[in-house]
Amino acid sequence: MRTDSSPGTLPAREHLPAGDAGTPVLDVVIPVYNEEKDLQPCVLRLHEHLKRTFPYAFRITIADNASTDTTPLVSRRLEAEIPEVRACRLEQKGRGRALRTVWSASDAPVLAYMDVDLSTDLNALLPLVAPLISGHSDLAIGSRLARSSRVVRGPKREFISRAYNLILRGSLQARFSDAQCGFKAIRRDVAQVLLPLVEDTGWFFDTEMLVIAERAGLRIHEVPVDWVDDPDSTVHIVKTATEDLKGVWRVGKALAGGSLPLDRITRPFGDDPRDRELQDVPKGLARQLVGFCVVGGLSTLFYLVLYSAFRQFGGSQIANALALLVSAVANTAANRRLTFGVRGRGGAVRHQAQGLVVFGIGLALTSGSLAALNAASSDPAHSTELAVLIAANLAATVLRFLLFRAWVFPDREDDRPRSTVVATRAPAVPQQSYGPQHSYGPLPQRPTAPQTPQTPHAPRFTTTPYSTSSPYDTTEFRAGEAAEQRSWTDATMRLDPVRPTDTDPRNS
Repeated sequence: MRTDSSPGTLPAREHLPAGDAGTPVLDVVIPVYNEEKDLQPCVLRLHEHLKRTFPYAFRITIADNASTDTTPLVSRRLEAEIPEVRACRLEQKGRGRALRTVWSASDAPVLAYMDVDLSTDLNALLPLVAPLISGHSDLAIGSRLARSSRVVRGPKREFISRAYNLILRGSLQARFSDAQCGFKAIRRDVAQVLLPLVEDTGWFFDTEMLVIAERAGLRIHEVPVDWVDDPDSTVHIVKTATEDLKGVWRVGKALAGGSLPLDRITRPFGDDPRDRELQDVPKGLARQLVGFCVVGGLSTLFYLVLYSAFRQFGGSQIANALALLVSAVANTAANRRLTFGVRGRGGAVRHQAQGLVVFGIGLALTSGSLAALNAASSDPAHSTELAVLIAANLAATVLRFLLFRAWVFPDREDDRPRSTVVATRAPAVPQQSYGPQHSYGPLPQRPTAPQTPQTPHAPRFTTTPYSTSSPYDTTEFRAGEAAEQRSWTDATMRLDPVRPTDTDPRNS
């Protein structure tokens, strides 16, 4: 799981301008491997559909995953014949690697991909990208498991798909319904900061990207799709399922350990009443109370089990002290991560030390209660001891929450540096550069296209010299270099904010 630094917190989403932009608004990627028969019909059908129905400029990018047949020749021929088609040649296999490479080099503000078999009805393409263009959502996925979806496929694939999504819901608490449908889209500003955190380069790429985005609070829009299974699919089901399960374990481990910098890819909700500054209302109090109660209930049960076990080998005071010590360490660790949202190992030792002070206070309360019980009765029943300890622990729990909130895990949000995103007007034709000389910086308010009369050619990709008659220039790079070496700073384009005071230069 990658944990390298990212540019920072995303700005608020905004609607892309509706003007005729020089740079394509949508870049649809088709990853292929040995698809010489299906590639041309797919591209022609997709191009015709976009020409007829899509109201913005678009591009179709063919991402060839090291094909060994004539797929590269078909790709180059389509690129030479259709102005909106681009070809990308990668020397390594992997759908995730192909998407990362092409998306990282694209200058379109909305990035999408679909499988070459076009199993998904193309009528869902505009509903898929519309929420991203409008600024409503960050990612969009097609769902074959929505109630209104119409799906034609065999029982084997149906079972595998539903079982996989149940595993995601149970292990990673995923709320999206369909992780593996080959029909997804993402805003480019989101991809710039999200893709460096995604490690997988194969079929698990989609799932990992969606889980990280969802955990970071990004909005994922789901579109019900009509989908017909491709009986000639070359996907190796057993191998893919095995790799996916390994990916689930890896991502779950990273999330549990807090090693993912999710706070760096969060977005403000906008004009939401929940984000307004309210007087005399503690932030996150309700959520923290719920989390603390759940952790407290579980730790109390854990404490009682330990006490009953230790009581078999010693007196009540020794059993109480040992049980409370062990449960207090577990309670502090659980509250640190789950209740107060502290991730990583920074300050863990200090938090445990402060938790032990709180433990000492709880020990004094419970030990005092036991001492009072023993003074009142020389040989109290075990059930009576448990009842007294429960009452004492309830009092200690209230005090523990107050101390945790005010002392051990105080809200330090006001002490954190806040990033400021400033929208600036760019020249009419900004210089495009993808070299490593750029440094990280604040993202613009939204990606946009310069106003130019004609659609310029997109950044070029590696192609093997199957044909020398192509009229298009190319810039060579290997698979993964665009994602690993290229700066994520947006140097391709900037949009002016749409304000009521803006005027249309065409009317001047």
